[in-house]
Amino acid sequence: MKLYIVVDRALNAGMKAAQACHAMAAWHLAHPEWTRRWMESSNTLVVLQHPELPTLDALLAERGLTRIRVEEPDLDGQLTALCVEPGARRELAGLELAG
Repeated sequence: MKLYIVVDRALNAGMKAAQACHAMAAWHLAHPEWTRRWMESSNTLVVLQHPELPTLDALLAERGLTRIRVEEPDLDGQLTALCVEPGARRELAGLELAG
């Protein structure tokens, strides 16, 4: 059971790290029971990057996958990160690791 965070590929490394942390914190607050099960079963977190998060977000929504959106006020509300449920493995396959 892996939990996925996807950040905007265009962000610098520091912003990617910060936005990934925001996404994980928001996930924990919104889904504490899911977080507990994830931590007990694997505690595996995968941080990926994508060049067009709104497009990916729309696909995940269309597939009915649970996700948390992080929109950064300092970047005019830009979507900067998604935290996505463990069931999204197929939809996220092929994305590169954040770097």
